[in-house]
Formats: sequence, C-alpha cells, structure tokens
Amino acid sequence: MSDKTTDYFAHQTAVIDDNCEIGSGTKIWHFSHIMSNCKIGEKCNIGQNVVVSPEVILGNNVKVQNNVSIYTGVTCEDDVFLGPSMVFTNVTNPRSAVNRRGQYAKTHVGKGATIGANATVVCGHDIGKFAFIGAGAVVTKNILPYALVVGNPAKQTGWMSEYGHKLDFNAEGIAVCPESNEKYQLKDGQVTKLG
Repeated sequence: MSDKTTDYFAHQTAVIDDNCEIGSGTKIWHFSHIMSNCKIGEKCNIGQNVVVSPEVILGNNVKVQNNVSIYTGVTCEDDVFLGPSMVFTNVTNPRSAVNRRGQYAKTHVGKGATIGANATVVCGHDIGKFAFIGAGAVVTKNILPYALVVGNPAKQTGWMSEYGHKLDFNAEGIAVCPESNEKYQLKDGQVTKLG
C-alpha cells in the first residue's frame, strides 16, 4: 500500500493501490478497493464494498454509500452524495469480446449534487451542481444545476434547494427554501441562488 498522505482511516479489509492521494479525515470502510492514481479529497466517507477505479477524482466531503462502483472517467466535486448501489457506466456500447479500454466517456458531478439509491448515470452526461437524482432514476442526458429528476429515463419534475427541499416558485419566479430561507430565482429555464 503506497499513497501520498496518511492522515485518513482505512479498514483493515480495504485495499488501496499505489499512487493514490487520499485527503485527511477520509474514512474507507470494509472491503472497499481504491485503485491506482485516484485522488480522494478530505473528509470523504467511502462506504462498504465500494470500488474507486483508476484516475477517478473525488472532491472534499464526498459521501459514497455501500456497493457503489465509481469508474474511470468520473469526477465528483465537493459535497457530492452517491446513494447506496447507484451505478456509473463508462462505456456507451460495451461488448465482452471488444476491448474499449481507453474509450471511456467522462461524467462530471457538480458540487453538492445527490444521486439516489439504485440510480444509474449513463456515461458522457454531466450532473449540475446541487442537482437531485431520485432513487432508481436512469440518467441519459445532462442534468441542469438544481434540477430534480426521477424515473427511467430520468425526467425533470422540479427544482431543489441546496438543502435538498423542493422549490415552489411564485409568479415572479422566486422561491424560498423552507429550511435555510435562502431565495432562488427561476429565469429562462435556469435556477440561481440569490444573494
């Protein structure tokens, strides 16, 4: 086991390959495998039976729940939540007899986004910051910041606040998060946080 930092916790059953960068305060739990050349930020939580494939980048405070595989080509910004057993893909047309290594499509998950349990993100599609992907959804296109999407294929059904509450916009296109009291504006099909 060779890595560039040591101020993190790894369960004795976890496997960490060479040339990984793991930030301080990160916890890696039972039977997880961190493959070579990964970059994992500070204060992340990598649940049980997780695979982080080569060259994956995770920001700070990323929560990866049990049974998630994060494949090469995926990057996650800070504060991303990956729900139990959610799936990323990295090849659009996989065949067992055809080697497509090196043809991995990229997927970027923006700051604060949530991907629910058992959701699937088909590679080559980006998830906007603070988007909320419902449990079991199948993402087949790019997802806007703050968007709430559900179903198969995933369809947008609303907008979410940074605290994870559905936003109800008034006639002027303004909504208030019931938990944080922060205001949001819906204009031209995009949501922005005000102030």
